[in-house]
Amino acid sequence: SYFSRYLVSKVTSFYPPSMRLVCLFLTLPTNSAFIINQINFPQLRQTTTIYVKETSTTSKMTEWSGDDVQQAKDQHKMWPLDEYNIKLLNEVHPKSWANNANTNADDGEDEGANNEILFDFIAIGAGAGGLVSSRQAARRGAKSAMISFNLAGGDCLNVGCVPSKALIRCARMIREVRKAQQNNGDDFGVRISGDVEVDFGQIMRRMRKLRAEISPIDGHEKGKEIGVEVFQGFGRFVDENTVEVVRSPGEKNPIRLKFKKAAICTGGRATIPNNIPGLEKAPYTTNETLFNLTKLPNRMVVLGSGVVALEMAQVFATFGSKVTVLVRSGTLFPNNDPDAGSYLQKSLEENSNVKFVKLAKLTNVETLREAVDENDLPLMRLSIKADEEEMSIEAECLMVATGRSPNVEKLNLEAANVDFDAKQGILIDDYARSKSNSNIFSVGDCTAGVPRLTHMSGEMAKVVVNNALFDDDWKLSSLVVPSCMYTEPEFASVGIVNQVDDVDVYTTSLEHNDRSILDGEKEGYAKIFCKKDSGTIIGCSIIAGRAGELINEVTLAMKYGITLQGIGRNIHCYPTTGEAIMGCGLQIINSKWKVLN
Repeated sequence: SYFSRYLVSKVTSFYPPSMRLVCLFLTLPTNSAFIINQINFPQLRQTTTIYVKETSTTSKMTEWSGDDVQQAKDQHKMWPLDEYNIKLLNEVHPKSWANNANTNADDGEDEGANNEILFDFIAIGAGAGGLVSSRQAARRGAKSAMISFNLAGGDCLNVGCVPSKALIRCARMIREVRKAQQNNGDDFGVRISGDVEVDFGQIMRRMRKLRAEISPIDGHEKGKEIGVEVFQGFGRFVDENTVEVVRSPGEKNPIRLKFKKAAICTGGRATIPNNIPGLEKAPYTTNETLFNLTKLPNRMVVLGSGVVALEMAQVFATFGSKVTVLVRSGTLFPNNDPDAGSYLQKSLEENSNVKFVKLAKLTNVETLREAVDENDLPLMRLSIKADEEEMSIEAECLMVATGRSPNVEKLNLEAANVDFDAKQGILIDDYARSKSNSNIFSVGDCTAGVPRLTHMSGEMAKVVVNNALFDDDWKLSSLVVPSCMYTEPEFASVGIVNQVDDVDVYTTSLEHNDRSILDGEKEGYAKIFCKKDSGTIIGCSIIAGRAGELINEVTLAMKYGITLQGIGRNIHCYPTTGEAIMGCGLQIINSKWKVLN
């Protein structure tokens, strides 16, 4: 162990070589150092000094269990504490995890009284940004550490990408079965008698099971195996090159870690409006708690109309909830492809029974009933003003999805000379460096001015490792970042997708795509935006069943300067939905055909 090597190195450094040194290392139960006094050492003289180093173990007694229901709920907003959530917590926030305060002992370094440890690289945060940056740094030879406060894996694993896509898959299955039932099964030759029964409890158990199955890759043990020193606790700056790890409030002697380079990877959280009477004390839901539900709400109101809002609106409507989406503006995606908002709204209304209220403002939330336990649901009455019309809706679930706020509070950024904006995040340059402290970088949702997407965090982490440790000059401005909303159909976009005078737009409808016709999924289109009178691609917008897969071809073309003509000349498999992308390329090629007189 680190301690044994440290002890031997220290003792042998100031005792003569002729002296006989005997070291006995024991594994004892936690908090039982007193047992040492009852051990008989007949061969040792009375003057012998016995040192006791007590560390935590990973025994079954210190793992999460069904007895920790309240702790899991209070500390991590997680319930129910079934076998799957227990497995998840044991991977991403193990109770038994011991912070190693003697990391430098292996090298025989004297840490001094303040117990500060020097690292090449420290990531504060354990989401996508912290995991990728700390692990890549370790793989490339750096002495690397990661500080994990809540749940490793961040929002993506625990309350974002992973659980939401598990629910989306179940919802798609339900819609497929219902689709097969239409016209007495004549369309697909599949005959299903009776109604489709939705077991919400089993859907959520499946989600928890799959989330737990994925979790080891983000867990502390995997990081340790790679070579990352994982510290569990809240990381905050002490000065411009030092952080401390606080495991519990009021801790007197937190571990201090010095760094050559550091990355702030603390992520973000759901923004909660502070100007709606009754909301603050209401039992509303965000993405942090939605996936804890064990009972399907009869009525659900979604405040917001972004990606999370629309994905979950469609999912819960498919499961059987009566869903109403409150849209602040007069259209969906007002700053995006002008056709996408109306197209998707019509699809969600007609195929999933989602109701939209435009120009809506939530003016009051009245809590009529609190939930009795985790298997119960509350009841709220919502007052809404929509384009001068006032209405009232009762709902068991109010999901707030009005945007994201960066987690920059309590980091003591002032001590580290790191400039930030409380609403936008850490202020950085094009190399992801803090504008005010060149040894500190920022990654992901806690950063100002970058897309708040998991894949963006992962790519920023690579940028930071190369720039921080290897003096490279990777620029954020060189990145081409696609995004996708995983409704059915999906909506994906990249680059500039506004129809203006100096832009040519090439569009292919899926109504004429053979694969889409055969699959019975003719909804959607591919639209590629180019600089006027050229094939230089500046953006793309796709609505299709697998738009998130299709957008990557265009992203690659934009990144490496491949023209739309180049995409058109690239052979695509037949029949595939991807031929719609090729179809846009063929349009520009055909417009310049030579013809015989």
